Amino acid sequence: MKLVSYLKDGHDQLAFLVNEYLYDCDVLHPDLPSSMSMFLHYWEDMFPIAQKVNAAIEAGNFSKDRGRNVNELQLLAPVPFPTSCRDGYAFRQHVAAARRNRKVDMIPEFDQYPIFYFTNHHSIQGEGNIYCMPDHFEKLDFELEAAIVICKEGKNITADEADKYIGGLMIMNDMSARRLQMEEMLLNLGPAKGKDFCTVIGPCLVTLDELEQYEIPAKQNHVGKTWNLTMKCSVNGKQVSEGNIGDMDWTFAEIIERCSYGVTLHPGDVIGSGTVGTGCFLELNGTGKLNDPNYQEQWLQEGDEVVMEIEQLGVLKNKIVKEESDLSILARKKI
Repeated sequence: MKLVSYLKDGHDQLAFLVNEYLYDCDVLHPDLPSSMSMFLHYWEDMFPIAQKVNAAIEAGNFSKDRGRNVNELQLLAPVPFPTSCRDGYAFRQHVAAARRNRKVDMIPEFDQYPIFYFTNHHSIQGEGNIYCMPDHFEKLDFELEAAIVICKEGKNITADEADKYIGGLMIMNDMSARRLQMEEMLLNLGPAKGKDFCTVIGPCLVTLDELEQYEIPAKQNHVGKTWNLTMKCSVNGKQVSEGNIGDMDWTFAEIIERCSYGVTLHPGDVIGSGTVGTGCFLELNGTGKLNDPNYQEQWLQEGDEVVMEIEQLGVLKNKIVKEESDLSILARKKI
């Protein structure tokens, strides 16, 4: 299934996405909820009902008159109000390239355990404009990622069991203000202001049953599902990144195991994969300068269109917009 949240009468509405049409879940079946939050909280009861309704839509049992064209509606993040948002560090290629570009050795701890950080779940958004303050434009960057959402409560979840807690996959763009990020992390805390202004997920949540034919084995000595799904990002129509979810070294199951140690995960918790190899300008610029001292760095600018696509997960489009403010926290540093 592909599940979408869109704006309807001033609130988020949950709908099935089938052949470019949206069908409101609660309209097609009285037992289905109108919001993603409610669906996730009652996942085990809702999911089998939703599967049957989705199959009926695909079979043509509901006319298009019961739905609305997706291109005529304002899509929200598939999970509009996450209970939390964590982001992982799962792709070894990205980590190794970033460290090589800084002329430091690959950190051996990467291969010992998966890590993550918390970001601002209130700054989650879907497709559309990304509003940035002046300081964000100091090396503004995208990060091409995938994300999951937790669909049932659990604590101390082992990697062997963790895939059962995944509601589905989405595209994630972990927006990054690199100057803010790099300055504050000199104090070994963060990232905070470099990340907390925006994280994009969308355009839909694709449930794991929809992706079974794309499953591939996890890498050697790793546990959990992974998928052969191509990832791409373009800026202003020019492709800048390409990778594959199957390149993840740490699986989502293993990241869940780490996240849930001594902590209860809740339905609606979003967890990102971390950046795929080549998946951000920070890495691309570093590699370019390593190979050519005259390489011209590229960062996101006002008016840029960022388009991310992951096979079977859809296309996520955003435009960079400058806030009408000249307030700068960088200018307020004491020294």
